[in-house]
Order: sequence, then C-alpha cells, then structure tokens
Amino acid sequence: MFGVVPKPLWEKKIPPDERNRIPLALRCLLVDTPDALLLIDTGIGNKGDPQFRDIYGVENEGSPTRLEDAIRAAGFDPEDIDWVINTHLHFDHCGGNTFRAGDGVVRISFSRARYVVRRAEWEFAHLDNERVRASYVGDNFDPVAAAGRFEFVDPDVELVPGVTLLHTPGHTPGHQSVLLESDGARACYVADLVPTTAHLPLAWIMGYDVEPLVTLETKRRVLRRAEEEGWLLIFEHDPEIAWGYLAPGEKRPRLVAEGTR
Repeated sequence: MFGVVPKPLWEKKIPPDERNRIPLALRCLLVDTPDALLLIDTGIGNKGDPQFRDIYGVENEGSPTRLEDAIRAAGFDPEDIDWVINTHLHFDHCGGNTFRAGDGVVRISFSRARYVVRRAEWEFAHLDNERVRASYVGDNFDPVAAAGRFEFVDPDVELVPGVTLLHTPGHTPGHQSVLLESDGARACYVADLVPTTAHLPLAWIMGYDVEPLVTLETKRRVLRRAEEEGWLLIFEHDPEIAWGYLAPGEKRPRLVAEGTR
C-alpha cells in the first residue's frame, strides 16, 4: 500500500499485523440528489473463495454483503439505485457490482442501475497484462456489460446535476474521482488517488499504481485545487478518517476538521 516508502515510516501511520496486513476500509458512498440516487464504488463483493477472504482479511458478511445492508439502513433499497459509478475496476472497488447467489450463479447487484466507468479503464482491465491482471476479475464487470448496463465516458462529464466525473490517472490510466457540488459546497471522492490520509504527501504512492509519476502530478493538481476551493476530501480506504478539509497554506498536505463516520 505504500510502494517505495520505507516500512519504518509508514508503520507509524498504520501499524501492520503479524502477516504485514493493515486495516483498510471499503467506504462506498451513497449520493442522494434530486435527480438520481447514485452509488460510488461497490466494495469487494461476496464472490471470493475462502483463500481470497483469508489473504485479504475480508469482513463483509451481510445480505448479501454489508453494502446492501448499509443502503437499507440509510432508508433506501438496492433496487432504488439509478447509477453505479466505478472509479476503476480493481476487485475491491467493483466487486459488489455483481453477487454470487445461493445457486452459485453470478447476478447483477443493482437491478435498475446503469453503471458507468471510463472507457480507458475498461480497455485496460481487459489487457490481461501480467503486471495487473490479478487486480481485475471479470465476474465483477463482464456480466454488467453483457447485460448492456455499462456506459463508458471519455472526457470529464457532469453525470447528473452536481455530480461530475474527473479523470485522475496514475493508479490506473482510467482512474476517476467524483466531485460533488451542493449549495456552493464541494466534496471530492478521491478513491485510490489518495486511498488513506497517510497518502496525502505527494510522494506516498501505492506500489499498485501503474504510473506512479502520473499519480504524483495528478495528486499535485487535485490537492492544490481542493485547497484553493475548499473541497471536503472523502477517503475510501482510511480505516478511521472518512473525510476532512486540507489545512490552507501548508507545504505538506494535512487535514483539519476530520470526520470519523
């Protein structure tokens, strides 16, 4: 998760267990707008076998996963979702696009939703490149495409009023973040551009990133804009801090007004 950053530095931020694993959240975001109900990312899903769940320490039991339970707890039903936004197609971000039913058949999780991802990400996910193919699991996205439910975007686009998809490459070539605007306030779901608050320093970049120098420049651009425009940054993988604002005028990015929900 920290690439070339030495362990004596990063373990001060998030201590690992005896297997060198660190706790991480899978924080999907439900966005209720006057025009649509949107879900940003779908977590890791329920299709992994026992070995997969052990390797990654997955805790995701629910009906069929914690994600659907949380949507119901928020007062909605999974069938209410109009749009599913995939920031990218790594298994821990789109695993809940589909689910494995009791009969073993993989089915689409959100029966009414249209799914959206960047075309560059879709194409990259199907390269079958040895460096990255373990991160892409076809059962998470190919059934959605086969059902004609994916929509592919290229340039930045306002998907519905107040919800804009921003190209934020580096982690993958087609990675995107989501900018939310309401009543003059802005929040950005940065996804794996800045997976945890420990990754706010520009050079703290995951080993998973296929273009780390591109990540560096994307972070520089996005975090500068976030500071200038007062964005609330939403962190997908931080185990404790869900969101926060950048302290103004700091050479090294840090948060103020953190939220722990």
